[in-house]
Amino acid sequence: MKHVPPVGARIDDRTINVVATVLDKFWLRPVTRKGYTDQRAVRTPDDPMTLVLVKRAVVASDNDVVALTFADPGGAALPAWQPGCHLDLHLPSGRRRQYSLCGDPQDRSGYRIAVRKIPTGGGGSLEMHALTEGDTVTVRGPRNGFPFIPHSRVLYLAGGIGITPILPMVRAAQRLGTDWHFVYCGRSIDTIPFLDEIWQWDPARVTIRLDDEHGIPTAADLLRHAPRGGAVYVCGPPPMIETVRRGFAETGSKNLYFERFSAAPVVDGTAFEIELARTGEVVPVAADETVLQALIKVRPDTAYSCKQGFCGTCKVGVLAGTPEHRDNRLTDDERQSSMLACVSRSATPRLVLDV
Repeated sequence: MKHVPPVGARIDDRTINVVATVLDKFWLRPVTRKGYTDQRAVRTPDDPMTLVLVKRAVVASDNDVVALTFADPGGAALPAWQPGCHLDLHLPSGRRRQYSLCGDPQDRSGYRIAVRKIPTGGGGSLEMHALTEGDTVTVRGPRNGFPFIPHSRVLYLAGGIGITPILPMVRAAQRLGTDWHFVYCGRSIDTIPFLDEIWQWDPARVTIRLDDEHGIPTAADLLRHAPRGGAVYVCGPPPMIETVRRGFAETGSKNLYFERFSAAPVVDGTAFEIELARTGEVVPVAADETVLQALIKVRPDTAYSCKQGFCGTCKVGVLAGTPEHRDNRLTDDERQSSMLACVSRSATPRLVLDV
């Protein structure tokens, strides 16, 4: 009976043993030890970056929209991104806000975003407008919740500051030789940014619609150039997106992609109460109101960002009651003890929050 050595035993062959010894000493050990580190080799979008503001430019005639370009302080190339990506900015005040990248993905020397000033908002836009060249911010991302898909025929729609994710998409469509058309809507010619860049595109493929000249656009106005069998991309205020959604079925287009720049209105909601466990205060939440809106009334410093249920900034612990989860962020385990205040509601008359 032939003897078979156990697994891992040295084989009784001098030539093989010599080769194995040489390989182990002069190749395997040096390779496995050289430059070893227990740090991750690949950066993730959750890893923070400190970037410096290198260019600030007004990009709308009413002076309410500024384009801000951020770069690595040492001049290193920034992580790659694709049309539709956004950045999470952590501002000096502690606020977190999200802004779409509106530059050129092929230029990795800087990230460009654009911010409209909203005096009656939560203060984030005012803080962004106050930044000056040389200021630094902490950034996470890029992330993509509105991905560009290279369809052969596409209609791009933008309303006001909703132009920001659409700009790099149209540039990508041009490079790919896509059959595209772009419809840009705004209150007036003074309020819509980046017109100087858009005028450089093929004028036969661009339609500018202004409320003060043409009236509020209907679905037929917006979707007149929707390609049969193609796709429609839209970014803008909720009424514009809802108009497009209602009229889309009549176009013959196959795919509709949209991104909101503000929260969608609450629908089919019922009133309930939230109890703030740390103080015992009871706060009513109206049927058409979000938990976040109710919280801000009594806690103006409540943290939030996207207000659409995907960034996670407004996550709050739930100590009692049953949340009605409407977010796209939390895991099943997280939903056992927390909720996102910007979109989720209550399935019980009262929620007790760890606030």
